[in-house]
Amino acid sequence: MAKLAFIGLGVMGGPMARHLARAGRELTVYNRTRAKAEAWVAAHGGRVAASPAEAADGVEAVISCVGTDEDLAAVTMGRDGAFRTMKSGSVFVDHTTVSARIARQLAVEAKGSGVMVVDAPVTGGQIGAEQGTLTLMCGGRDDAIAAATPFMQAYSKKIVHVGPSGAGQTTKMVNQITFAGIIQSLSEAMRFAQAAGLDLDKVFDSISGGAASSWQMLNRWETMARDEFDFGFAVDWMRKDLGLALEEARANGATLPLAALIDQFYAEVQEMGGGRQDTSALIRRLKAK
Repeated sequence: MAKLAFIGLGVMGGPMARHLARAGRELTVYNRTRAKAEAWVAAHGGRVAASPAEAADGVEAVISCVGTDEDLAAVTMGRDGAFRTMKSGSVFVDHTTVSARIARQLAVEAKGSGVMVVDAPVTGGQIGAEQGTLTLMCGGRDDAIAAATPFMQAYSKKIVHVGPSGAGQTTKMVNQITFAGIIQSLSEAMRFAQAAGLDLDKVFDSISGGAASSWQMLNRWETMARDEFDFGFAVDWMRKDLGLALEEARANGATLPLAALIDQFYAEVQEMGGGRQDTSALIRRLKAK
């Protein structure tokens, strides 16, 4: 696949598109803020499109990384959406974290025109996007995943086909439910250690190599101890993701009492002005001794 379109050049999409350009792909890009697309092309080459439909015209694959269900619907099924010009046999891959409902809807909408669809939310954060080491959890048909894999490899270290359309998004929800629980327990543990008068560096040295360890402990313990919360995934986005999980749980009958509680804890952090801080800011609602 030589000619590709990339829609959405934010903190995740911009670096992912850059990896594709470095891999020799011919890119047409679209961003809601045109100046950002023009700056990206000035730095990495390619062409700026005036609309998603223009970007998608004549390419073999369209990749998107936008913000919400509404954003995704607009760039695909809107008046100037990519689905209006995508050709039969091409593939649409979405890396946005959105609802499983819209992921399934896109697959149905595109089927009549012979366009394959993959919902492929990512984990690994901004650092993973910059380094090209993301993990992709993919929903869709076997042939769609096979068509998308050659270019997805440019910005990922692991690609897992988890099931049919929508399964990528529900798997991402599993990730975020787990993630939220870890951050809450890490916050409580750190405040407990402080209340007990322990040396946090020595506590970390003692427990970070055992069963209590996690990526969050290894990468956020020290920054949380210093009240530094400017590292990646924001509280506002975590609330969006937990909202998607809670909505899906209402549909499938799952019970998520802890996720619902932590979602409200994050709402408190937002009220404290921490919406743009990273998710480890959850500790702010627990007073230090």
